[in-house]
Amino acid sequence: MSEILRRGRLSSTPDEDILNFTSSMSADKWIFEADILVDLAHTVMLKEQSIIREQDCSKILKGLLQIREDGIGSLDHSYEDIHISLESRLIDMVGEDVGGRMHSGRSRNDEVVTCIRIRLRDELLSLMEELSQLRKNLLDMASENKDTLMPGFTHLQHAQPTTFAHHLLAHSGALSRDTQRLMEAFSRVNECPLGAAAFASTGFLLDRERTRSLLGFERLIENSMDAVSSRDFMIESASILVNIMVNLSKMAEEIVIWSTTEFGFIELHDSYSSTSSIMPQKKNPDTAELIRGKSGTVIGSLMALISICKALPLSYNRDLQEATPNLWRAVETTRGAARVMAGIFATLEVNTDAMSLQSTAGFTTATELADTMVRAAGIPFRTAHQIVGVLARENRDPTPEDIDAAARNVLGENLSERGLSREMVKEALDPLSNISKRSITGGPSPNELERAIRSCFEELELEHTRITEFNNSIEHSLNALFTVVDRCIESSSK
Repeated sequence: MSEILRRGRLSSTPDEDILNFTSSMSADKWIFEADILVDLAHTVMLKEQSIIREQDCSKILKGLLQIREDGIGSLDHSYEDIHISLESRLIDMVGEDVGGRMHSGRSRNDEVVTCIRIRLRDELLSLMEELSQLRKNLLDMASENKDTLMPGFTHLQHAQPTTFAHHLLAHSGALSRDTQRLMEAFSRVNECPLGAAAFASTGFLLDRERTRSLLGFERLIENSMDAVSSRDFMIESASILVNIMVNLSKMAEEIVIWSTTEFGFIELHDSYSSTSSIMPQKKNPDTAELIRGKSGTVIGSLMALISICKALPLSYNRDLQEATPNLWRAVETTRGAARVMAGIFATLEVNTDAMSLQSTAGFTTATELADTMVRAAGIPFRTAHQIVGVLARENRDPTPEDIDAAARNVLGENLSERGLSREMVKEALDPLSNISKRSITGGPSPNELERAIRSCFEELELEHTRITEFNNSIEHSLNALFTVVDRCIESSSK
C-alpha cells in the first residue's frame, strides 16, 4: 500500500526493529470498527460543510464500507498504526485526489482518542450487563437459601450465625456499587474529542456538534488541548475495573475455601473445575483461583496506566500509545472474570447440612446471649460481655448454672435472680432465634431478607432499563449515521 505519511518530512524508513517497537497495530484491532465509524462521520460532516465535494464524499464512503466489510485482515500491518494503514488502503482504492481529502481538519491525535472512547463505552455497557447477570444469579441463589443457616466470619473465625442468603446479598451489594460506578464513568467516557485536531483545533470550519451527534456521544470535550491529551477517562475506568476484580477476588477466595474438605459448604460444577495430572481424586476450583489471580493482572494494568500518564506535558505525547493496551487488557480480563463468576453461581451446589452444622460451632451465639443478659437482667453490655467471655473459655454451650457461676464471679450475684430464665438462655443459644431477632434493615431475619431480595431485584430492573437506554441512544445515532452515509452515496450516483 501507499506510503502516505513519511514521504514528505522524512527521507528514510524505519527498519523492522524500530517498526515493531513503535507500532500499535497489535492493539489497534480493538478500534478497527470504531475507526471506520469515525471516518464515516467525519467524511459526511466534511461534505455537509462544503469542505469536500459530494462526489468525493461518496467515493470515500463507499471505500470505507468496503474496508469495513473486508475486515482488519485486509489492511497492511506493516504500518505504525491502524489509522494510517486504513487511510492508505482507502487511497489505493479511490486515489489520493479523493481519498487524500478524508483527513482534512483532523489529526491522528483526536482520531485515536475518539476511537478509544467509542470502543470503551461499548465495553463498559457489556460489562454492566455481565455484572447484572452475575447479580441476578446471586439473588436467585439467595431466594432459595433464605433459611440456610451458616456461620458468619470475622478474621476468618466463626463469629455469629447468619444465612447463606444474607452472605450472598453482601456480594450483590458490592457489585451493585460497581455497576453504579460504571454508569457514572460511562457519562465521562461518552464525550467527543473529534475536531480538536492535533491540539489547537483547525482552520477548517468543522461542525463538531454534527460528528458528536452522528457518533452517539453525549457532549463535546470543548478545549481542543484537553480533548487530545486527557486520558483520565481511561484511568477512571481502569480503577473501577480494579474495584470489580477485588470484589470478584473476594468471592473467589470464599469459593476456594468453602469447597475444601475442611469446610465442605459448596461444590463447583465439573465444568468450572479441573483435576490433577497425578492425583485422580482431585477436583480443583481452578476457575475461582484464576479469577483471584487475574485480579493482579488488572491491578497491574491500572498501575501501568497511571505511571505512563504521570507528568506528561500537554498536549499529545507518544507515551499514550502504551497506555491503551493496558486498558484493553484490564477490560478483557474483567469481563471474562465476571462471566465465569456468573456461571459458577448459576451451577453451584450448596451443602446446606454442612453449613447448618457449622452455624453454631465456635460459640457463635455468644453475642445474642450477652444481649439477652442486658435485656433480661438489666446489666451493662460490657459486663455481659465479660461474663460471656468467661463462659467462652469452656468451649461449649453454657447451661443456666454455668451462667450463674460466671455472674457470681463477676457481679457477685446470680443472673437467674435478676430475671434471666432458662427459656431465655435456650432461645439465645438457638441460631434460628438469633437470626429472627435481627430484623432491622440489612439484617438476616427471613422477613428482612425477603424485603431486601425484592428490593435488589427492583434495583436490578431499573439498572437494566438504564443500560438499555444507553445502548438504544448509541444505536439510534449510529443508525442515523449509516442512513446519512447511504443517502450521500445514493445522491451522488443520480
